[in-house]
Amino acid sequence: MPPIFDHFKTFTDRETTLTPEELQQVWSLATVKELRRRQPLWAEGEVCRHKLFVAKGLLRAFCLKSDGSESILAFSPENSWFTDPESLKDETPSRLTVEAIEDTTMLLWTKEHFGRLLETIPALKSYFEKLIVNTLYLSRQRILENISYTTEEKYREFMESFPDVFQRVPLHMVASYLGVTRETLSRIRQAQLRQQKVVK
Repeated sequence: MPPIFDHFKTFTDRETTLTPEELQQVWSLATVKELRRRQPLWAEGEVCRHKLFVAKGLLRAFCLKSDGSESILAFSPENSWFTDPESLKDETPSRLTVEAIEDTTMLLWTKEHFGRLLETIPALKSYFEKLIVNTLYLSRQRILENISYTTEEKYREFMESFPDVFQRVPLHMVASYLGVTRETLSRIRQAQLRQQKVVK
């Protein structure tokens, strides 16, 4: 088996109750996909055809605003699942572009194959039901933060919630995710650094 299988097995052993036979069934329907840095997995207007698991690397999903600037909706690092559920389910053009921030290795399942796995493996279905609930909770939290948090609070929350991603993405991408300009975020970061020096 390739190294990516060992990584996937370690993840599923920790996060799910899949038996070795069920894991093998899941693996048998997966396709390994590698992306180079800045290479898109799909572009806006294309149909999302797969459910994916990021084994190594980091993806971002973004859309273009009317002025041509990017708005990042999500980062997807190692050990995370990603898809465009609307595009995948309805086979409609995606409004997102998904691109590798780093060299990335992932596993892909077609809609048909993944649906078959969910139907035949109760433990996998149970895991994804919980994952969907958690994803909805996080989406709701982000909406509430965008409504009620100051820019400083949103920046601090991002650093605390996603410290690994924060260390790996450039500042302009963090700004895009938070919905602020790079200049605003630079001022906030500089102010926080000065405050930390005063505390020390």
